[in-house]
Amino acid sequence: MAKLTKRERHQLLIQYIKDNPFVTDRELTRALKVSIQTIRLDRMELGIPELRERMKEMAERSYDSVRSLQLDEVIGEIVDLQLDHSGISLFEIREEHVFTRTGIARGHHLFAQANSLAVAVIDCPIALTASADIRFIRPVQLGEKCIAKAYVRSNDEERNKSRVELNTYVGDELVFQGNFVIYRSDATSAQGGE
Repeated sequence: MAKLTKRERHQLLIQYIKDNPFVTDRELTRALKVSIQTIRLDRMELGIPELRERMKEMAERSYDSVRSLQLDEVIGEIVDLQLDHSGISLFEIREEHVFTRTGIARGHHLFAQANSLAVAVIDCPIALTASADIRFIRPVQLGEKCIAKAYVRSNDEERNKSRVELNTYVGDELVFQGNFVIYRSDATSAQGGE
């Protein structure tokens, strides 16, 4: 790859961040083959905030309220939520999430992020996982950021069930897949019609 002009680099930087708002400065250095200082200077010049600020802005802009869970019951940080349509959460793998010897994330943490997002995306006061078909694609390491993206694919009103497709990525790499069937009920039918 030939050395990019500053203008070309800025255009690519903007496009990378537009395509993946959760891209880190480190990932941008690899993609654009420049130093981390260059990425930071380019972002400042273009008025693009750092990752944490971009996440906060996204959360404030496009966010329905979770109805099926308390916010503190969601594993990971919800950064986008459109009930009965889609949702995105971010979960950083820390020391307490990994096996000490290998630094590999314990599977139940990845599943918990995926499952809680699949339930949170449902527009109903009571939503419970009826079944889950999951697949771990590759191990996730200490320090990696997992971006889970959930999409409601169908709602079966007769059987009170929704199908949610979920993919988790580290950067652009798929690391986890899940298809969830979520049982949905409103509070009055769960309490015997009161």
